[in-house]
Amino acid sequence: MGAVLPWKVVPAAYVWLALTLSGCSMFLLARRWLSRQDAIFAAALYVANPYYVVIVYWRSAFAELLAAAVLPLLLLSMLKMEEHDWKAIVPLALIVAAVGLTNAPAAVMVNYSVALLAVVFAVRRRSPKVCLYTAAAVLLGTALAALYLFPASQERGWVDIAQVLSLGVRPQDNFLFTTITDADHNRFNRLVSLIGTAEVAVLAIAACFAHKQRREPLNIWWTLLTWGGASALLMFSASAVLWTHLPLLRFLQFPWRWLLGVNVTLAVLLTMAWKPWLWRGLAFLFMLGILIFGWQRVQPPWWDHARNVADMVYQQQSGAGYEGTDEYVPAGADPYNTRLEAPKVASDNGGPLRVHVEQWTPEGKVFAVDAGQPGKLVLRLFNYPAWRVEVNGRQVETETEDDTGQMLIPIAAGENRVRVTFIRTWDRTVGGIVSMVTAAGLLLWVRSDLSFRSKRRRICSSGRSKTADPSPSASLGARPSVSAKPLAMTTINIQSGR
Repeated sequence: MGAVLPWKVVPAAYVWLALTLSGCSMFLLARRWLSRQDAIFAAALYVANPYYVVIVYWRSAFAELLAAAVLPLLLLSMLKMEEHDWKAIVPLALIVAAVGLTNAPAAVMVNYSVALLAVVFAVRRRSPKVCLYTAAAVLLGTALAALYLFPASQERGWVDIAQVLSLGVRPQDNFLFTTITDADHNRFNRLVSLIGTAEVAVLAIAACFAHKQRREPLNIWWTLLTWGGASALLMFSASAVLWTHLPLLRFLQFPWRWLLGVNVTLAVLLTMAWKPWLWRGLAFLFMLGILIFGWQRVQPPWWDHARNVADMVYQQQSGAGYEGTDEYVPAGADPYNTRLEAPKVASDNGGPLRVHVEQWTPEGKVFAVDAGQPGKLVLRLFNYPAWRVEVNGRQVETETEDDTGQMLIPIAAGENRVRVTFIRTWDRTVGGIVSMVTAAGLLLWVRSDLSFRSKRRRICSSGRSKTADPSPSASLGARPSVSAKPLAMTTINIQSGR
């Protein structure tokens, strides 16, 4: 988008696109049971739900916003899976892959949601086929996204990934209405807690009214209530034991992220519960009022100032860089010990150096060094295993400086020409191959299925045309004989019930 639009416009265009996709996917889901007009309302409600507003104006969590756009399609695919339709494996796999490539926390959420719905459907249908088809779809989707998921799992050892669960971003610190010693954290948690509580309350009331109306099949009501209820439960501290023991669930960090699942069920159940637009409008205004109250009394949408933004722009343009997150520095390093004013190339012993930088890009550095004595160069660069270093054309082994995580390169006295290149590691190659092979197999499968169905339609249509009038005279345009009339009359009488 940045290649075709001014960068100041890109965020707004991206948000508009993500919200439009959200509305379209919700419309497809709601249209399964509701009229066109009601489905449009459900889509509009989903796009304008309070948590979406928080994502856009408070959090700027653009990846999470895009992942949420396909969640209604996830539920739609699972409902088709309940009908033992094996053709739903492909769309469900594509959804799992799309979320996996978009937002890692949302991918964890999707996998647990799929597992929950599959178990519920299998118990209700008393058939394990739903679980088998769902497992096949998840495995297929994971293989499609292997170009990212496999390297991500392998390269976790490069960094201090445990910092993802440091104080303030752990699940136990972010249940609704939880407070810690950080005032900024507490204000935002209070805001999202008010919104989450309001949405859960409206969801519960709408579920009760929808159950009384009985306009839709009861199994649909139970499906929506199960997913929405489980999502709501996981936001409260009563579910702490699940966050502790379920694999990878803690990497969601913020339990209130499950509002994504609540919003899908809320949009559908609220539309089912009340046909009059007055009651629908009142329910939405109640949630909107809670959001406005939080905006005015708890936490405004943006707590930085123009000076903070100007500082970030200056650091980026000056080459000082930006403040990253602790979990992505090299394992064992402390990012707070690094110096923003550190030179690009320095000597570890403080000896004199003459440095000529030829190239300094994100994935490649080329420079010449004239050293008076052998030693090690300290680069203004974090040392990761994907860096390959050549000194005077020969590959050398690098070291990592304690605390800072900077790269150390051994050199000899005299002229040294150094080339540092970010290479493609084996895990990325393997992940890409798995994704390409899976995609090719999937395309062949879909193509063969379409070809089979097309051939079957041709056979059926050919059979119907022969059965309609097998007489040679019919093909010549002759009028039907009188003897055919009693048979035709008999057929009509049978069809009409006489």
